[in-house]
Amino acid sequence: MTWTVGPTVVSCRSVDNDASSGKSVGYLGPIGTFTEQALFSQHDLADLERIRFGSIVEVLRAVEDGSIDYGFTAIENMIEGSVNAAIDTLAFDADLLIQREVVINVSLNLLVQPGVTIDAIRHVRSIPVAYAQCRRYLADHLPDAAVEATNSTADAARELADTGARDTAAIAPLRSAEVYGLEVLASDIEDHPQNQTRFVMVGRDAITTPTGHDKTSFLVYQRENAPGSLVGILQEFAARSIDLVKLESRPTRKGLGDYCFLIDCVGHIADEVVADALRDIHMKQGNVKFLGSYPSAYGSRQQQEFDRQAVSNAEKWIRSLRDRII
Repeated sequence: MTWTVGPTVVSCRSVDNDASSGKSVGYLGPIGTFTEQALFSQHDLADLERIRFGSIVEVLRAVEDGSIDYGFTAIENMIEGSVNAAIDTLAFDADLLIQREVVINVSLNLLVQPGVTIDAIRHVRSIPVAYAQCRRYLADHLPDAAVEATNSTADAARELADTGARDTAAIAPLRSAEVYGLEVLASDIEDHPQNQTRFVMVGRDAITTPTGHDKTSFLVYQRENAPGSLVGILQEFAARSIDLVKLESRPTRKGLGDYCFLIDCVGHIADEVVADALRDIHMKQGNVKFLGSYPSAYGSRQQQEFDRQAVSNAEKWIRSLRDRII
């Protein structure tokens, strides 16, 4: 199997509808992407003016420069991990805040022109994060096919429909087959069942109101790469019994071996225990980039309420002791 680099990204912006609210949300097009599917699962977002872009980076840059109000993008897949284009743009190239997360089940399918058999396929096209989830299927059934990158799963389907190529298959959602008149040659070809992708909505300024079931995301840049420096960061959360749900190192682009840490923790910046941890990390490390506090799609509201009550009880105990100072 050979792997080739996809086409140059061409700027693309298409308006789906008008919105009475005057607010707009951008997302990765064309019609038929998983991003569109996730967006339509949020009725309030689907009612906004929807604008399709040709790449994730374009979506986020449009929010950054004020062309649109919100951006909606995939950020993490259960199998492949982080969507690098989204993570790195949020980390290094844009000052945006995550305001919501959405998790959906995804199923990947091999789409072809009607009547094409698997023996005829010489090229398989999709977005890299999608075809990487189908390595086993491709190795077993299409070991000699060239795997080529496109800007999105739906782009692979649309381009296949436009060219009429009968030696090419697209890895894409079922909706893409319906939209572009393609045939499903094989369904559910991802390596692991019950595959899920996490999406986020981002905006420029607002931090969402606490719901009691929240998550906070941020980046920590180490002041210096010294033994135990990461342990020192993590200790701030362990000491406060704050649950970390994601910890990922990212290159800072300053030099080989220079990394920062992307962290998602349970809780909201409005929670004193979370604010206290970030305050101490900022004081000791000097460079923390806050990426947002927002409603969580994971875990238990009851557990967060329990943790919050424990903090409140501890604070009352401290106050009772201080009240006895003479």
